[in-house]
Amino acid sequence: MPRVSVIIPTFNRSKKVVRAIESVLTQSLKDFEIIVVDDGSVDNTAKALSKYMSLIKYIRQPVNKGVSAARNIGIKSATSPWIAFLDSDDYWLKEKLYVQMEFINKNPDTVACQTEEIWIRNGRRVNPKNKHKKPSENIFKESLKLCLVSPSSVILKESLFKDVGLFDETFPAAEDYDLWLRISCRYPIYLIDKGLVVKEGGHADQLSQRFSGMDRFRIRAIVKLIKSGILSSDQKRAAMEELSIKCRIYGEGCIKRGKMEEGDLYLSLPERLDSNSMQ
Repeated sequence: MPRVSVIIPTFNRSKKVVRAIESVLTQSLKDFEIIVVDDGSVDNTAKALSKYMSLIKYIRQPVNKGVSAARNIGIKSATSPWIAFLDSDDYWLKEKLYVQMEFINKNPDTVACQTEEIWIRNGRRVNPKNKHKKPSENIFKESLKLCLVSPSSVILKESLFKDVGLFDETFPAAEDYDLWLRISCRYPIYLIDKGLVVKEGGHADQLSQRFSGMDRFRIRAIVKLIKSGILSSDQKRAAMEELSIKCRIYGEGCIKRGKMEEGDLYLSLPERLDSNSMQ
């Protein structure tokens, strides 16, 4: 049994997925399996991966079902006690897995940890803004504001999914934000303060580029979490406060764009949700 299952979802990224795979194969820690989930690619991805077939587990979905479905298939196919994700447009530095597994060996109660990232935007290195600074351990309240965990940097204990569930396939975007909230309200997510992932951005096929008004998906995730009943009173208070902020900003934006009904719906959402929870 390999120690880590590395899950790489990909869709029409034949050149970049090869780079991602190579970055795993050159890891200093070799105790892993690679699961590539081809999410209905119509480019030459299969041909590009043909030389790796003896080194990877290749799963092809005939129809594009989205990154959540692809990751979930990878999780279900994994045979390792630890799960690592790598988006096909990102890649790892060679010591990434070794450093994380060393941290886990020294901290055996860990169920989730991530590393810092090196950000590349449109071919140039950029520094993350202060709001993107990653906290460590109990990160739930900070994570309500925006996504502070990167799929390509995180390692999760496989048994964790039995507790919190898989990626929600009904989310067209912000699916990782939803999962990190479900994890961080229950468990600490540790940070290794070293950039071991190169994360590329700025290209058109990113989900954040394809969908406008990303906060509507974050609002949906917060509402779902509040309704689940798993939050402590302090966590619920923090979630309601952030929900009110996001609903006000998004609702007012809708009204400015002439979407009065949608705007009113979001502006009244926190009060309606709070009233229902009191009944």
